[in-house]
Amino acid sequence: MTSISETQEVMMQQDVKDWTQYSQGIAAVMSKRMAELGLTQRMLADKMNCTQQYVSNVLKGKKNMTLETICMIENALGVEIINGLKK
Repeated sequence: MTSISETQEVMMQQDVKDWTQYSQGIAAVMSKRMAELGLTQRMLADKMNCTQQYVSNVLKGKKNMTLETICMIENALGVEIINGLKK
């Protein structure tokens, strides 16, 4: 029989897996678009009004981003990441 704490741990691991997959997908879109525009991490950070280190962490696909951050990325790169909501 599984204890409540073990069940919660499994659920938390699934939550992390889910947001990590989205985060990695966003990072891939960002990398591709940055290459198309010839942007460095520093240049993107300036457009987003954040640090280069923050952009680096986002590009590693391990940063759990807020909607505000995703919108800043969309605006800075001219891409739609959350396009399903706009329909």
